[in-house]
Amino acid sequence: MSTRKKGWTGAPPRVISPRMAPVAQSPPRPAGSVAPERSLAQRMDALQRANAIRTERARLKRELKAGRTKINGLLLDPPEFILTAKVSDLLLSVPKYGRVKVNRILSQCRISPSKTIGGLSGRQRAELVSFLGT
Repeated sequence: MSTRKKGWTGAPPRVISPRMAPVAQSPPRPAGSVAPERSLAQRMDALQRANAIRTERARLKRELKAGRTKINGLLLDPPEFILTAKVSDLLLSVPKYGRVKVNRILSQCRISPSKTIGGLSGRQRAELVSFLGT
């Protein structure tokens, strides 16, 4: 007598390909919980502001990489266009700071990698500036 169990011998389960799967539609939302629709002019204005911020951030990162701007000044008194930038992205623009060093600095200063410049507390800002030196 064999102690092996017999395998399942039925037909394989039916697999639904992504093309055959029904398309999930989101349920209708109540009128009070939906954000108001933006007009074309409002969307274009938001796009222009976002592009201006991206341009300024790119310019700032180039200046950091070239050494014309110091990171400490930006952390102590950040311009408005970098308030929503991540601290790690800005630190990566500094020469000789790679991913490993930036992650080590952020963990030693108890700062989340996803923290933004504007979201830094006073303690975090001061500790980061003192850690980075002058």
